[in-house]
Amino acid sequence: MFQRCKVLCLMPNIQSRYKSVLSKQEAIERKNLLFEEEQKKQRNAVGRIEKIEVKYKSPIEDVVLIMNKCLSTPADCAKHISEGVSKVSALALVDGLPWDMNRPLTSKCELKLLNLLSPENKIVNTAFWRTCSFILGAVVDTAFKPDVKVHLHSFPVPIIKSGSFIYDVHLELDDWKPTDQEMRAFSAQYMKLVNQALPIERIDTTESIALDIFQENPIKSEQIPDIAKSNNNKVSLYRIGQHIDISKGPMVGNSSLIGRCTIAAIHKVPNKENLYRFQGVALPQGVLLNQFAYGLLVNRAKELNTTAWSFLSDESKDEEESYVEVSVRN
Repeated sequence: MFQRCKVLCLMPNIQSRYKSVLSKQEAIERKNLLFEEEQKKQRNAVGRIEKIEVKYKSPIEDVVLIMNKCLSTPADCAKHISEGVSKVSALALVDGLPWDMNRPLTSKCELKLLNLLSPENKIVNTAFWRTCSFILGAVVDTAFKPDVKVHLHSFPVPIIKSGSFIYDVHLELDDWKPTDQEMRAFSAQYMKLVNQALPIERIDTTESIALDIFQENPIKSEQIPDIAKSNNNKVSLYRIGQHIDISKGPMVGNSSLIGRCTIAAIHKVPNKENLYRFQGVALPQGVLLNQFAYGLLVNRAKELNTTAWSFLSDESKDEEESYVEVSVRN
């Protein structure tokens, strides 16, 4: 916990606009219980197990794997191929389309596994930075004392040339300016979570279940109907550890693929009450830079990132779709 936040949260002029019956920890436990119940329900709905052919394409050879329909994932396929492939695979292409490593395969398909240095690196880089934003939300959500109301807002599409990944957060702290010590603590908490090498799970669920899971967050609750409407009445949920969030994905399969990371800046969003933009920069695991070069990246990531303000929900969705098209095409 951050010392300055402990002081601020005791100030009498900071009032919560959202009331919650559950404590922070109780809300986390409830969300995870609902997520696991839905996950179990979907697995049980598979019924009789059917086999499917998965044609794995690699530069060396093609392999045909017999996997379980709606149960086996690209991560399971990678384990059958080799330990080395399993460790470095970040994202799958299923019949040419990006696919999460831990998302079940639904039919006979052609599979290609991408690592962070694959020629299709624009697709992988976008998934990598999206994952970094997702994990940033997990860190911020648990960083403050329970007295400080924290409502995760959303994170916009990753635009790598902007220099930073982002998460926008509603904090009931007026004109908060974090200290250098607090910024270092955020980075340390981020690396602590990443180093646990946690899988990143995904389920696609209904609007009503998503609303139930996020009933403690009034901002997410307001967003969910529009998200479902634009996604065939489905909402894609991701989980790392005990943290659950909404994203259409895809994301990389495991936090161990993220290397060095710094939470570089926290900016008050202009003209938005108590909305703060958290910004960070990260390197893939195994990519090394000297201190000077990495420092340049951190300094760039400190600049206010004004790309795709996430509270402009409709415009953000349009920009995300167009950016993904450009990434694939180029």
